Amino acid sequence: MITGGAGFIGSAFVREIDNPLVFDALTYAGRLENLKDVKHLFIKGDIRNFQEIEKAVKENHVDTIVNFAAESHVDRSIVDPFIFLDTNVKGVINLLEVARKYDLKLVHISTDEVYGEQENSTEDFPLKPSSPYSASKASGDMFIHSYIRTYGVNALIIRPSNNYGPRQFPEKLIPKTIIRILKNMEIPVYGDGKQERDWIFVEDTAKIIKKIMQEGKKGEIYNVPGGQRRTNIEIIDEIGKILGKKPLIKYVKDRPGHDKLYSMKNTKLEYKTIPLEEGLKKTVEWYLNNQWWWTPLLGDEFFRSEVPW
Repeated sequence: MITGGAGFIGSAFVREIDNPLVFDALTYAGRLENLKDVKHLFIKGDIRNFQEIEKAVKENHVDTIVNFAAESHVDRSIVDPFIFLDTNVKGVINLLEVARKYDLKLVHISTDEVYGEQENSTEDFPLKPSSPYSASKASGDMFIHSYIRTYGVNALIIRPSNNYGPRQFPEKLIPKTIIRILKNMEIPVYGDGKQERDWIFVEDTAKIIKKIMQEGKKGEIYNVPGGQRRTNIEIIDEIGKILGKKPLIKYVKDRPGHDKLYSMKNTKLEYKTIPLEEGLKKTVEWYLNNQWWWTPLLGDEFFRSEVPW
């Protein structure tokens, strides 16, 4: 069962699995449109509701849960942290309780942001989250550790770096940049735009998660960096080159607690990822060819240039 399987990374993972069960609350970033071309069984359900999870597990004889369900936008967590607590902490506890009760395997998708600004973080680094979002993800990770130790739950944690690719909600940097360039709009950029992120193409992430699901060991943490660090400005400039247009950049006040960099090392896996330039070209092409997908998502917030989403 893939929780959050109608979201960005979750729907990419669904494409790697043969006819999976998708469990998703269909909040603003989870959309059935993300699954329209892939065979699956869908159940509308919320990981904040224990009874809904339990019912889906019992009725469909689930033996493994891969959890992508999360509130994931840092800006939104600064405005309203409480929903991040409900989904990213209480929701994870619900999944752990179901896994404990029915002896299931839980594969939990976390984030590199739990390490904060530490350079070359390995899986045993201390967690130093900076935002309410990353703090909620770190809290979920800690509860997983506690359930493994206390109850013997069969669980593991995967921490990918920044993902990009098709079907990413327009509030995020890369799709926002593509769409705003296409519409000749200013692209709001926090601070000096030199915040550095490590990028990985979402289809690579999905394949790696599948491998870890099949071969990963109970209690382990797996970092999944892309190995391709770029500043936000470099990303925007590269997208402009692909589209053949000069981006219109508007620098705005930096957000509170903004991490300057995320940097992980992978010590447990071997994998290959496509080069960032190639992945960006594929991503731009997808957004050009699928305007039906993103046009309905451009609400009032998208057209406000003083904030980045």
